[in-house]
Amino acid sequence: MKVFKFGGASVNSIERIQNLASILKEFPGEKIMVVISAMGKTTNALEKVVEAFYNRDREKASQLLQKIKYQHAGTAKDLLSVHYISCEAKLIEFFAKAESLINEKPVRHHDYYYDQVVCIGELLSTSIISAYLEETGIHNHWIDVREIFCTDNNFRDARIDWHTTQMMIRKKVTPLFRNTDIVLTQGFIGATKENESTTLGREGSDYTAAVFANMLDAKQVFIWKDVEAVMNADPKQFPDAEPIAELNYNEVIEMAYYGAQVIHPKTIKPLQNKNIPLSVKCFLQPSLAGTVIQDHIPENLPPIIVLKENQVMLCLETKDFSFIGEHHLIGLYKIFEKLKIKPNLTQNAAISFTAVLDDHPGKIELLVKETSAHFGVSITKGLSLLTLRHYKKELFEKLTERKNILLRQQTPVTLQVLMEDQ
Repeated sequence: MKVFKFGGASVNSIERIQNLASILKEFPGEKIMVVISAMGKTTNALEKVVEAFYNRDREKASQLLQKIKYQHAGTAKDLLSVHYISCEAKLIEFFAKAESLINEKPVRHHDYYYDQVVCIGELLSTSIISAYLEETGIHNHWIDVREIFCTDNNFRDARIDWHTTQMMIRKKVTPLFRNTDIVLTQGFIGATKENESTTLGREGSDYTAAVFANMLDAKQVFIWKDVEAVMNADPKQFPDAEPIAELNYNEVIEMAYYGAQVIHPKTIKPLQNKNIPLSVKCFLQPSLAGTVIQDHIPENLPPIIVLKENQVMLCLETKDFSFIGEHHLIGLYKIFEKLKIKPNLTQNAAISFTAVLDDHPGKIELLVKETSAHFGVSITKGLSLLTLRHYKKELFEKLTERKNILLRQQTPVTLQVLMEDQ
């Protein structure tokens, strides 16, 4: 048993959907659970539908939804012949539910409506791709993951009910593999016990794949991306970035913590619990080795570089020159939680506290307002936060050349500096 996850970029065109079929044909006779995201930028487009609806602009919401409907119908027509009518009926059903919802007045909170509308992106893509695979001779069984993944009602960041979901997988998914090699479903979404759609938050489709792998006792998970492997730096920032052949679970979690665009920690944990290897592979060049993430400690890792730009340094000082104590920090972190702000770096001194944050102007203004009642507050914008794991002195000096270093934190493995241009 293997689990394959294909993201939005891997199914954003006719050619890439055809490529997906070619990849599956390279694994004849193997049992594969296939998890697929919404096509391309469909999730972003559906988010705009929700915004228009929630702002009570029904006409705009309807127009935006019709555009998405037209795009998916066009894709289905280009890909399908024999299975077009049955696929079209499915698409019409999903759109009808969304259209019915946006014709009502919003009476519940925004995140509820977000999940009810945005969830159709994955349902649309998987319906079309499942039908296309059948036309190319790849028999598969399509399932609605909302009938499998039971979650709480924390809309937009729902938590999975593991006991109920495991029971549903044993009841509804495992038996399907007796009659088919491929079961195909959606990432990112689930449903409450009241059958209200939910989404699983950041990197939800990767997480879906990991949960299926854990509960099906898969031998391996493949995440198919548009890069050749996990790189030691963002190639857009560092053109000489190099692929990493092997990582362990903890290293990936550390990389994600410091801001690297790798696999989210919540995806890693279900795999780590059962020691299931995760391969990050390139869907454009499947023959490339990619990166294997497992419980083996790799040797000779290259320096890993994470550069976060548009950072803000928030400096707080007690007004009465009292020491920064637990009661100060508890209050500060309550404010961070309230404003949904996650500090990227913090540093304590006797009467001061410094936090480095992403520059979200609205949130920073509110943060200054909330903290100024108890502290003297100053902010510095336009900064960069550089994190180096497995750092080397020469590389550090090269990356910080002509920079003023405002903060520095260091362990035997990781070096972080907050800096500005000279």
